[in-house]
Amino acid sequence: MCMSPVSAVPAADSGAALAHFNTSLSFETDCADVHASLESDDPLSVDFVLLDVRSPALFARGHVPGAVNLLHGKIVASKLAEYPPNTLFVTYCAGPHCNGATRAAIKLAQLGRPVKVMIGGITGWLDEGFQLAVGNEK
Repeated sequence: MCMSPVSAVPAADSGAALAHFNTSLSFETDCADVHASLESDDPLSVDFVLLDVRSPALFARGHVPGAVNLLHGKIVASKLAEYPPNTLFVTYCAGPHCNGATRAAIKLAQLGRPVKVMIGGITGWLDEGFQLAVGNEK
């Protein structure tokens, strides 16, 4: 019997799959969930700081509304001092072709900060049909 490239490596058993996929959500969120939180009328729904880790020029051309611009290379303890230690940070960059959000997440984790990556980045945000804010304000 000939197997497809998809089934040539067997799928994990259900228990392992459940553990894996549950764990993945502790490391990432998506554009739709971020958007829903930002658009909610409940003031407690925005319980995170959204970090755009692209360059200031790219941030000014268009970013997720409410995001703070902080290059991943500039993430140091002193830049985070205004945020309580338990603040959840959500990082994003250009999109799936960019590892800036992951690099930022590593730096935040090294500083002991809770962090998730917004998968899809700007590309995912636009793919969902969401609007960008323009300018240097958050």
